[in-house]
Amino acid sequence: MTIETILLICLLAVSAAALVVSILALRRGRGDGYSRQLEAGQRELRQELLSSVQGSVQSLGELVAANQRTAAEAQNERLAAFERSLAARQEALQSSLQSLGELIAATQSRTAQLQNDRFGEIDGHLLQKQDALARALALQFHQFEERFGTFSLENAQRLEEIRASVEKRLSYLQEDNNRKLDEMRRLVDEKLQKTLEERVTRSFQLVSEKLQEVYQGLGEMRNLAVGVGDLKKVLSNVKTRGILGEVQLGAILEEILAPGQYARNVATRHDGKNYVEYAVKLPAEDGGHIWLPIDSKFPADAYAELRESYENGTPEQVNAALSVLQSRIKSFAKDIRDKYIDPPYTTEFGIMFLPFEGLYAEVVSRGMVETLQHEYKVNVAGPSTMAALLNSLQMGFRTFAIQQRSGEVWKVLGAVKTEFDKFGGVLLATQKRLEQANHELDQLVGVRTRQIQRTLKDVTSLQEDQAGQVFARLPEEEATAAMAEE
Repeated sequence: MTIETILLICLLAVSAAALVVSILALRRGRGDGYSRQLEAGQRELRQELLSSVQGSVQSLGELVAANQRTAAEAQNERLAAFERSLAARQEALQSSLQSLGELIAATQSRTAQLQNDRFGEIDGHLLQKQDALARALALQFHQFEERFGTFSLENAQRLEEIRASVEKRLSYLQEDNNRKLDEMRRLVDEKLQKTLEERVTRSFQLVSEKLQEVYQGLGEMRNLAVGVGDLKKVLSNVKTRGILGEVQLGAILEEILAPGQYARNVATRHDGKNYVEYAVKLPAEDGGHIWLPIDSKFPADAYAELRESYENGTPEQVNAALSVLQSRIKSFAKDIRDKYIDPPYTTEFGIMFLPFEGLYAEVVSRGMVETLQHEYKVNVAGPSTMAALLNSLQMGFRTFAIQQRSGEVWKVLGAVKTEFDKFGGVLLATQKRLEQANHELDQLVGVRTRQIQRTLKDVTSLQEDQAGQVFARLPEEEATAAMAEE
């Protein structure tokens, strides 16, 4: 038990005694007298306790000091004994270390001696191994030189055989190539000779035909000179001039349109009067048709006067001739509007055909086209523009026919789609069959190849030069057999 514990126990005992005294005093009496006695008793008790505690503390301090002195002396004795034991152990350890050092030195000396002996033995063994290895390497190198010499000789022989075989093959190929080149040269010469003869013959025939055509052309030119004179006579007659334009217009219509797409000498008005020279049938929305009137006009006298004024006249004469031509053209347009245009039986416009490009160019250059369209509902057309207009009408006919037959086209496309689906199924089945046949062919080729290899397993293979000679003789034998057959 420590000093602090003892001191705490003493204090607790004193406190407990003071508490007991206080409780006993409270139980004995009530009142101020008792209280004062109690307080006096408490003060006395405190003083006694204080003096007792002080005495206890003093005695306890003396006891602690004595204990400390005793403990210090015991500790000093223990330290002295430990120092003596430690010194003895240090002396024993130094003695042991000295013995151990001597033992280690002896062991190291022995180990060094053993290592030197072992290294000597190893050096001897290594020298023996090196000598044996050098002799073995020399022997192997000698054998390698012998084998390399033999291999070089064999390679030289094989290369010589290959060179001889290659030279033979090259010689045969050169001879074969020369023979084929001679044959090809002969065939080319024959074909060139034949082609040259054919072309020369054809050229002479063409020259003869062209000369014949020239002779015919000269005859036609004579006839043309006669025809020009007749044409002048025709153009001098008004009725004949009208027939000329009508014939030219009919030829253009006949060349471009089908017979059922136009008509000749048609009464386009509802009253059945005034027959137009030609009228084109245009399809209507109700399934019927309406007429596009086309009339041929040719103011030959006014146009001839204008050409004469261009060549020999004055500007005043040219302007006067232009005025006459314009008035004639306008009168023609008015005549077409009044006689042949009658909507809805006809289109809202008509066409005036001018049979000469020069006349048409004069009308266009003077700006009469817009005037005629606006005032008289008449379009002007020359030979070339008439052909273009009819071609556009032909395209319109085709578009209308396509629209009418679009239902049939869709039916045909549906049938084509159905047949194409069937065709796709047939193609798919065919593809599967082809794949199956290809697979079976691969299996057949593999099986047959393995069977042939097993059959030829015991057959002795020839050397390369012998095989080359055998295959080299095959073309010569085939050529000899072919010549014998010929």
